[in-house]
Amino acid sequence: MTRIALSLMWLLHWLPMPVLAAVGRGFGRLLFAFAGSRRRIALINLRLCFPDMGEADRLALARRHFEVFGRSFIERGLLWWASEARIRRLVRVTGREHLDALIGKQPVILLVPHFVGLDMGWTRLCLEYDMSGIYANQKNLLFNAALYKGRARFGNSVMLSRQEGTRKGLKAMKAGMPFFYLPDMDFGQRDTIFVPFFGFPAATITGLSRLSRLAGAAVVPVIAHMHDDGYVIEIGEPWAEFPGESIEADTRRMNAFIETEAQKMPEQYFWLHKRFKTRPPGEKGVY
Repeated sequence: MTRIALSLMWLLHWLPMPVLAAVGRGFGRLLFAFAGSRRRIALINLRLCFPDMGEADRLALARRHFEVFGRSFIERGLLWWASEARIRRLVRVTGREHLDALIGKQPVILLVPHFVGLDMGWTRLCLEYDMSGIYANQKNLLFNAALYKGRARFGNSVMLSRQEGTRKGLKAMKAGMPFFYLPDMDFGQRDTIFVPFFGFPAATITGLSRLSRLAGAAVVPVIAHMHDDGYVIEIGEPWAEFPGESIEADTRRMNAFIETEAQKMPEQYFWLHKRFKTRPPGEKGVY
């Protein structure tokens, strides 16, 4: 089945972007209709994060999220098989001057929240820079191999499995490679503290603050925006006065920033993950 799915993705990647996007949205609508467990997770997350939103509006937002998630999944075929010229045309980068001013002068952490276009961000930036980043191995070995091969197509970037930890990432950062970092998921209790995310306590890893302190690294936000005709990867200004007075304050600042960005395009933030699975001792689970 995986081989068939990968073959279909290869065939679809030849389509013009408007047609490919329509296919992706249709795939997302099918997922919304039949993937009941993931639909339930998304609706719980939206209820916790947008408690004042009406139920009908939350359902509509969840449906839009599945559509853009479906697009992002199908459009991975572009990253794995499209030409460099086509990727450059479809995935545009803004704010490069913020990153260019730092590379070679200071270690850099790219703060990349989980928006549906983040894989587009990795591949597009690999056309410009050698980077390092952490990836999670997938249970499906064929799909995992396709992901890894696709992410390694361009440049000489260093990809580290989550099991390897961040030591090699620190070394790569100090050697001048920006570190592509995605710290906004629930990874359990290890190295986490509970800080608000949309006002609800969320187990949040403290790695952004700790790595910035250890490496003397600047934090540069990178936001992936999906549009009808492609993607825009927005490189923001480096954060001033970071790290701050404490790891807890830094982690609160990170979550607050991600909240703000997610409110700008809520359908594109990744709501299918059990973001609030880990609860404080004695607190009942939400899923």
